[in-house]
Amino acid sequence: MAPPTDRADNVDTKQGFAFALGAYVFWGFLPLFMKMVAHIPPVEIVAHRVIWSVPIAGAILLLMRRTDALVAALKSPRTLMMACVTAALVSINWGIYVWSIATDRALDAALGYYINPLFSIALAALLLGEKLTRLQWVAVALAAAAVGVLWIDAGTLPWAALTLTVSWGFYAFFKKSLPIGPNQGFLLEVLILSIPATLYLLWLTAQGQSHFLQGTQDTWLLLVCGVVTAVPLLLYANGAKLLRLSTIGIMQYIAPTMIFLVAVIVFKEPFGQARMIAFPMIWAALVIYSIPMLREFRRKS
Repeated sequence: MAPPTDRADNVDTKQGFAFALGAYVFWGFLPLFMKMVAHIPPVEIVAHRVIWSVPIAGAILLLMRRTDALVAALKSPRTLMMACVTAALVSINWGIYVWSIATDRALDAALGYYINPLFSIALAALLLGEKLTRLQWVAVALAAAAVGVLWIDAGTLPWAALTLTVSWGFYAFFKKSLPIGPNQGFLLEVLILSIPATLYLLWLTAQGQSHFLQGTQDTWLLLVCGVVTAVPLLLYANGAKLLRLSTIGIMQYIAPTMIFLVAVIVFKEPFGQARMIAFPMIWAALVIYSIPMLREFRRKS
């Protein structure tokens, strides 16, 4: 993977589009892989996602010759503390996502990632004092109403979807504060997480409960966890630097749409009346949210 160059001009590039599209399509098909490891506890899967991401992310940084910032970050208590926060948030997100797929709640995962951009703009308004347009407030209100529909129907909040939304939203929020590049930041996060992940896997092995090296298929699937974790994140990190924010904003709907289609068509998850109401409300909110970005996109094209 060729390292992107730092660009002062805010334009789209073919390389950036290819990187970002690859990441979103990868994430869209990820439920198919996660279904193959559904018999393995989510915490064990997350631990292997962490462990096997380290050599991949490390090798890419070495090839890019961008390890200086990582070394400096490891010597900075403040940066390490901030990275611990983002690492904790992304591990929660991964765990809930794996659990959702394993327990036939892929539609909840799609819902969570659909809501995420709307949650992010609400977060920016509440924590950063950013002013939202009238259309953006309408979009946020529609998303909240959709959650309310699901809440009333089920008698409980769609907590899996909301946890995915909140954990990823705050992850992105705090990630911006990390004073290092996205590739170095990802490696720093998995290095931090590798400590508890290794201890947990050693404990599982001692208890005789580990799935690793207990069968050829499970062993290979757990090894591949590193690829399906690191590759799309690194593709996205590099793609985002070579695309306009508005372009990324539109492309982010690719993954949840694919997850939605996989859940309904492949996994045959029930799409009841409440979801028939709530999902179109979310889609309408996203269309409303996207109108200003599309106008900006056309104006600069």
